[in-house]
Amino acid sequence: RFAVAQTPAPARPLPWGWWTAALGLAAALLLQLVLADRARLAADAAWRPRLLAVCGVLRCSLPPWHEPDAFRVTNREVRPHPTAPGVLLVTTSFRNDARWPQAWPLMEVALHDLDGQALGLRRFQPAEYLGSPPASALIAPGQSAIATLEILDPGKRAVAFTFDFH
Repeated sequence: RFAVAQTPAPARPLPWGWWTAALGLAAALLLQLVLADRARLAADAAWRPRLLAVCGVLRCSLPPWHEPDAFRVTNREVRPHPTAPGVLLVTTSFRNDARWPQAWPLMEVALHDLDGQALGLRRFQPAEYLGSPPASALIAPGQSAIATLEILDPGKRAVAFTFDFH
């Protein structure tokens, strides 16, 4: 008589293996979102003290910006012009974060008094804040630009500036 060796049945994967993988992936994505948000907040915190210090001297404040989703502002600063008294120097860096090219935006500057009444509003063409006309009519995805404006200091009458891209 011959004995037949029995091979063990293949082990079945545990049913919770897929759930563990899915939960691990979700946790990794959530951690990435939290860290990205913390990086954005840290970048904002880096410019805020300098900006508020300048505005304290100029008796003004800057409300949050309302840039379109396609453009991400990476740096912004308002300070007295180094050589021209009575002039404010506004410097902004922004980047096209969309997946497609965008037209160069208009930059709108509005000044308001304590009661919210508009003191002035002006839209700047790209050639005005770039110093020369852009070589292309479109900003490529990922392309960055630096906008620089010189604005007459409104003095104590203005308490708020808003800078918007349109």
